[in-house]
Formats: sequence, C-alpha cells, structure tokens
Amino acid sequence: MKSSKNSDETQVNLPISDHRPLQVSFSDQPNETNHAINVPLLLQRSYARSKSLMFDELRNFRISLKWCALDHSSRLGKFVSYLTFIFLTIIVPLISSFSIKAPDSSTSNSDPASFNMLVQLPESGLALLGFFTLSRFFSKYGLRQLLFLDGLQEDSVFVRRGYTKELDKAFRYLACILLPSFFVELAHKVIFLSTVEVSLPCISFGVPLNSIMFVLVLVSWVYRTGVYLLVCIMFRLTCELQILRFGGLHKMFEGCESDSGLIFKEHMRIKKQLSATSHRYRFFIIASLVVITVSQLGALLLILATNSNKSFFNSGDLVVCSAVELSGFFLCLLGAARITHRAQGIASVATRWHMTVTCDSAGSDNRKGNTTEADAKCGDADHDDDDDSDSSDILITVSPQDSSSFHTRQALVAYLEHNNGGITLFGFPLDRGLIHTIFAFEFSLVLWILSKVVVLS
Repeated sequence: MKSSKNSDETQVNLPISDHRPLQVSFSDQPNETNHAINVPLLLQRSYARSKSLMFDELRNFRISLKWCALDHSSRLGKFVSYLTFIFLTIIVPLISSFSIKAPDSSTSNSDPASFNMLVQLPESGLALLGFFTLSRFFSKYGLRQLLFLDGLQEDSVFVRRGYTKELDKAFRYLACILLPSFFVELAHKVIFLSTVEVSLPCISFGVPLNSIMFVLVLVSWVYRTGVYLLVCIMFRLTCELQILRFGGLHKMFEGCESDSGLIFKEHMRIKKQLSATSHRYRFFIIASLVVITVSQLGALLLILATNSNKSFFNSGDLVVCSAVELSGFFLCLLGAARITHRAQGIASVATRWHMTVTCDSAGSDNRKGNTTEADAKCGDADHDDDDDSDSSDILITVSPQDSSSFHTRQALVAYLEHNNGGITLFGFPLDRGLIHTIFAFEFSLVLWILSKVVVLS
C-alpha cells in the first residue's frame, strides 16, 4: 500500500484481487459532491416525491399528521385514522355532553354545562370538514403534490429558498393559535371538571370519572382543533408559495429576462396552480363559513335568551371555540386575499413595463442607437419589504437588446388584464372586496338578532 500526499489531497492505493490498485482520494478542499450535501433537500433535483427522509423540509408536516392519526399511507394507518376520528370527534363529545351534570347546589340559571354542550357541535363539525378534506387530498395527491413541490425545480432560487422559510413559518402560525388556546382550555377544564358531577351508567362510584373525563375531553379538543387548523395552515402555505412565484414573475420584467414568451408561460403555470388550489379548497372554505356563522349566531341567541350569569366558569369553552374558529378561518381568508391581490396587480406591472420599453425604443431611435436605461418605480421612496405592499412596486430596467416586439408585448398585457384572477369560489374572486361583503353580511345578522331581542324584551 502506497500513500502520497500534497497540499491539496491525499491518495491511498489499496491492492485488490486482480492486482489492480484501488485509488482512494481524500481532498482537503470541498468539491462539488461535498457542496451538494449541504444543499437543502427541496433544492436537490434527485429528491423525488416518493421519498420520505428523516431530515426533509416536510418532516414537521409528517410528524403532525402522525400525531393527528392522519397517516393514510397504509391500510392499517387508514383504519387507525378513522377509528381515532370516530372516537375523539363523535363518541367523546357525546359522552361528555350527556354525562356531565351540574351539582345539586347550583341553580338552573347558573348551570355550567349549558354552554359546554353548545360548543361540541361546531368543534366536531369543523373537525369533520378538516378530516375528510385531508382524507380526500391524501387519496388523490401526495403531500408534495398537494403543496406543489413537484414543480419547485422549475422555479428560481429565490422562490425555492423562500418556500423553505415559509414551511417553518407555517408551524409558527399553528403554534401561535394552538398553544395559547390550549392553556386557556386547560385552565377551564381544570375548574370545570372539578366542580361538575360525571355519572355514567354501569360504572361504580369508586372509579375517578372526573379525571378520566378530563383527559378524554382535553385530548378530544386537541385533536379536533389540530385537524381543523392543519387544513387552514396548508391552504395558507399554498398561497404563500404562489405569492413567492408572483415575486419571481415580477423579477422577469427586469433587465434582459424581459421576454414575453417566458413571462406568458410562467403566468400560465401559476394560473393553473391557482385554479387547482381553488377547486381543492372551495368546499372547505364555504362549509367552514356556514358552520362558523351558524355556531356564532346560535351562541349569540343563547346568551341573549338566558338570564344566567356569564363567567369564565360556565362560558370559557365558548370563548376558546370562537377564538380558534375565527383565527383559522381568517388565516384562509387573508392568505387568499393576499394572493388574489398579487394576481390582480400583475397587469399593472406588465402595463408599466410595456410602456417603458416602448418609450425607450422610440427614444433609442431618435438618439440613433444610444443605450438608454429607464427606471420605473412606484410607491414611496422609503419602500420596504412589507408583505402587504403593492405588488407593482418593482424596479424595471430595460435592456436595449430586448427582442420583444410591440405587438407581442401588447398581446401579453391584454392577456394579463383578462386573466388576473387569484383564488376563486365558484368563479367569484376571494379578494378584499369579498371579505368586506362577508363582514357586512355577518354584521347585518348580528344587528338583526339584537333588534329582535330588543323588541321581544
């Protein structure tokens, strides 16, 4: 065995059976293979959809799905998933509703179980929507295809690295909603179940029913809330990916990359993904709106119709349920409104680009071929990187070698003006105008209920 060493690498020659030396090289300098190991898995072309590695960027999603018993990768996983869903979403809420009774010392006006029964239906209803939405997704698509990771290699480095950050940010949203609600629910259940009486038929009085019911109710609440919020987070994450892709599309209007054909193809790809997202989530969004509206109006009617004292003791469940419902639903609405706003603003960017290129070409002809650089920037001078900023605030740099003709650019602008939709619900764009309409409708219902209460009283 011979060994040779220089300043850059070390080589070791090992004899093998056919008397040919096997040369192994140990380089002191990083090569391309070592550099590829440090690249995130989402940026490696060899990382296919079928692979499920331990350190991939979707690991948090896979862990969440397993903890929520939503692993449908096998028949056993499906059986456990449906069994867990039926037990924690249907059986446990029914048992808790009919087995919890107020103590004899409390009056009917201060029954602590009155509002507890009210919140079971909307919580189970939203969990039902979330569970069957995820089940339908996993039966038709994989997790990577659902989040549009299969086509991520076609995007720029800016989009790929930004999406890796959005994956981590999505679980921060989930933690910000779930953890505070969990601690409030925990405190309420400790007070609530230490006061009420739990009685089940065919069970002796020696069994600690209150402690058992405390664990079951708390686990059921975590499961139902987690399933509903997980769908909301996945929808928000899908919208964030499209926002990043629109950001990459904005950069295509700059410099020598301002090619009308490439811009058209990229916009067609984004539009197709937005259409697929709208079709996948439209039933979930509309059904969630109906469930939340009915539950909130029902709670308002019950509160106004009863004369009982309202406190955290008897209405804490209602507060937590309302906060979780509205937080998850607003995550969906705001994500859809932001991506729709970006989609509608792309026509303004294209129009400004078309005007700038046309004026620059005319000016170049008048100056006999002198190079001109035209910068167009809208917004304030102190423009920052806020996510809610106007989508047309970009710097347009025109290259004198731009090959796009006037008619091609004009056709592209006309196309973008007539295809500027984002997330839609059966053809209606889910933008800020629709959010204002939903708010006006809900507020009108509240005022109508209050007017009836005042008249009846």
